[in-house]
Amino acid sequence: MSKNNIHFVISERKILLRILDIVFVISGLYLVGFIFEFDYFKVSSDNWIWSIVLAIYLTVFATIFELYNLQKASKLDVVVKNVLLTTSITVLFYLLTPFYTPMLPNNRLQIVSFFLAINIALLLWRYAYIALITSPRFNKNVILIAHAKDIDAIVQSLHKSDPNYRVIGYYNTDESNKINLDHLQIDAYKLEDLRPSKLNKNYSEIVVATPLSYGISVALNNQLISLLKNNVPIRDYNQVYEELTQRIPVQYVDRDFYRYFPFSRSNQNKLYLFFSRILELLFSILGLLCALVILPFILIGNLLANRGPLFYTQTRVGKNGEHFEIYKFRSMVINAESEGAQFAKAKDSRVTQFGRFLRRSRIDEIPQFINVIKGDMAIIGPRPERPFFVEKLQECIPFYEVRHVVKPGITGWAQVNARYGSSDKDALEKLQYDLYYIKHKGLFLDIATLVKTLSTVIFFRGQ
Repeated sequence: MSKNNIHFVISERKILLRILDIVFVISGLYLVGFIFEFDYFKVSSDNWIWSIVLAIYLTVFATIFELYNLQKASKLDVVVKNVLLTTSITVLFYLLTPFYTPMLPNNRLQIVSFFLAINIALLLWRYAYIALITSPRFNKNVILIAHAKDIDAIVQSLHKSDPNYRVIGYYNTDESNKINLDHLQIDAYKLEDLRPSKLNKNYSEIVVATPLSYGISVALNNQLISLLKNNVPIRDYNQVYEELTQRIPVQYVDRDFYRYFPFSRSNQNKLYLFFSRILELLFSILGLLCALVILPFILIGNLLANRGPLFYTQTRVGKNGEHFEIYKFRSMVINAESEGAQFAKAKDSRVTQFGRFLRRSRIDEIPQFINVIKGDMAIIGPRPERPFFVEKLQECIPFYEVRHVVKPGITGWAQVNARYGSSDKDALEKLQYDLYYIKHKGLFLDIATLVKTLSTVIFFRGQ
């Protein structure tokens, strides 16, 4: 491997973004105070608490407005929009925070300078990140070993998941199956090309996407051992995929699923479960109280647009496969499924105009706090599906029933990361996220899910 082949993994890039966001903003404010007559925000040892509060607000709102989403962090137009949103809300909260922030200045232009300084500092650093860190010089180049029928899909998924993770070559483990992969514009390797003496030096690791029992010959296995002896990193595709996408590739997992995604200990941790339940009850009561405030507007909208009962109930499958009735505000016309059960889809004609607003804002799901209080659901978990679709999906998607080992949730890792499920393919993608949550369930993943839920609501991504 080339010593010049430097690559930042996903966690390193996210840490780099968070740290340098704060460094650039604080440095920018220091320079503004040093060069101009700016005395609202002073960077000094006497006022260190001001910088800490600003850093906390900046990190929280940058997370909500997706400045640490690596796919979006590499697109300048998206970054500019999200920086403006982040800065606006950060400055607003900072100005309204008493005691731990500076007193409001008499000269209101100081606030404008404060706002502009943060914007300029963030935009300069983010432009540098796009120009330097996301450039090809920091790509992680890998060689893929996989079956012919899987190579195209695997290469596309890896490139989509991480712009800096690039497959530069592949070895087809089924040499009898010749397929045209010229459109991928990557090198095809033969078995003899995988020798340490023949491989070039511009790759970082080898990814094996073929199970030992399927395609790994003795000769290939010996070549991999030889590469390993020469300090070449060799990784399993399932591990790489999970790391890059934060979901589990169930379509490539053998039947012994417990070897690939052992369940999180939090699923059995009584202390975690106890405090989670207390917080869920408090959060649900607060959510229902807030619902009372907007209930008159929902009643009027329902009377004018939906013209049916305000509440809608439907049978769903919960933990351990038990059925329960889920509560929602009505968003569809009456008798929406007179022709049989079907997935909701984009621009669904059965959804009323007011119902579409309720769905996109997620207001229609507020009554599910009642399900949480009853114990049928949790705040965070896989989305509960209907019995008809569960039976259908279990037949065509491996390990689909595994998602029922935990309580379903109002929001979840799949809801905030995957697109709205309207097909078997979408259900597979959501299952991958659900299994990732079950495997890694814990406090930090719960917080990440709630923050992403705020992003989903703010950007109106419901359906």
